[in-house]
Amino acid sequence: MDSRKLVDRDEALRVLSGFNPWWAERPFPIPDFQRLAFEACRSFLAQSTLRRAILMSGPRRVGKTTVLYQLARMLLASGVGTGKADPKSVLYLSLDHPLLKLLTLSGALRLYHEAIWAEGRPTFLLLDEVQYSKDWETEIKLLVDHHPEYRIVATGSASALHKNGLAESGVGRWLTVPVPTLSFYEFVHIRHEHEPKIQKDLRPPDLFALGQSERVKLATQLRALLPAFQRYLLVGGFPETAQQENISLCQRLLREDVVERVLKRDMTALFGVRNVDDLEKLFIYLCLHSGGILAHKTVATALEVSTLTVGNHLKLLEQANLVYRLPPMEVGGKKILKAKNKYYLCDAALRNAVLLRGEEVLASSDEMGTIVETTVLRHLYAHYYRDTPEVGYWRDPKTDKEVDIIVRSPNYVIPAEVKYREGASLEPAGGLVAYCRQARVKQAYLVTKREEDFGVAKMPDLQTNFLRVPAHILTYLLGQAERLLWTK
Repeated sequence: MDSRKLVDRDEALRVLSGFNPWWAERPFPIPDFQRLAFEACRSFLAQSTLRRAILMSGPRRVGKTTVLYQLARMLLASGVGTGKADPKSVLYLSLDHPLLKLLTLSGALRLYHEAIWAEGRPTFLLLDEVQYSKDWETEIKLLVDHHPEYRIVATGSASALHKNGLAESGVGRWLTVPVPTLSFYEFVHIRHEHEPKIQKDLRPPDLFALGQSERVKLATQLRALLPAFQRYLLVGGFPETAQQENISLCQRLLREDVVERVLKRDMTALFGVRNVDDLEKLFIYLCLHSGGILAHKTVATALEVSTLTVGNHLKLLEQANLVYRLPPMEVGGKKILKAKNKYYLCDAALRNAVLLRGEEVLASSDEMGTIVETTVLRHLYAHYYRDTPEVGYWRDPKTDKEVDIIVRSPNYVIPAEVKYREGASLEPAGGLVAYCRQARVKQAYLVTKREEDFGVAKMPDLQTNFLRVPAHILTYLLGQAERLLWTK
């Protein structure tokens, strides 16, 4: 049955016009602050020979819709190398709208071409929450393969779209742009905090080569960011809550807009989850044990569910971009039998919101250790994602010595250990030194709390340079360096 028979044509056109105010030259005010994903999408769109759709994937409420509208504004103002786009050639669709679910993507396009913009002419498709459109994988595959006049940017809150739904139909047809929560660098800028006057192309690896006096100067320049960093650790990197001053309100918005909506709506609609209560209990368990090694049987016993349920729900939470999964890694890439993964929330503020943790966590070394470890992981993931590295942790089964985070690609191995406490020294018998000795790593990070704990350390029998670096300095520079990736 033609989906358009289910929907009144005039009503559908009113919805399309409402989504696309530029057709009638109506204003559409949107924030000026641009996420890194905007520059990534703009860069890909400017490559006229690139025959792929672009998929922005990330948690809810991280600004993906805003990026689409900013792209529309950019296309109308300057275009992407071929001059300004005709306003009617830019089509934005929010595919979780009830009427568009009935109309379907193909039905909406037919109506658009009949009434607004002739078929066959260059067209920019901006598709929001694409996973809610039935058979969207096949429809977009056909557009990419047979209609080069379309340039497509889509968003989705579930990474399963790309990992599972596109495994066969989308090979070679998509470029994925992850959209995590705000980096600390972005957090500073979206809040209009005082911007430190530092070298714009300074990257964390550059810190190893600085002299100690230069590191002291850098720490002095970044000292003013410490209050903002503590704020960032409390309220996290969701753009709306980042700009709120009331912490209780921030946490309520996170519980309602991110956690509740994902667990109780998205999981049911997208993955067919039947027992939402079990899923919610697992998520709370992860909040309580974020960063810990998770044994399915232990969790199943604690929550009174089956190990199969625990495994399935963990996969769904990962696919919904709510958690990071870190597998154990051996030196030399050996496989580990019966591997036990570690799980971290996508943003430490979700943990604070669910567990109702306020400013008192700033005084708890245990709480802050978990929060900062989660934050460092988010920054390492985001900075290195274009290299598609392995990201995991290391533990020696004989001694239980451990390294929190390992980022590994064919070109580098980056171990990072977080010790967010007073007097974080490099321990000769600790896990970081033990791993670097076995893996023969050239550079490693020991993430600290105080700016006094900033410098390069060596062990007498190792070639490794160990950089002790305060968390606020490392995360700010990682966020700044992310933007450099798109200015080449």
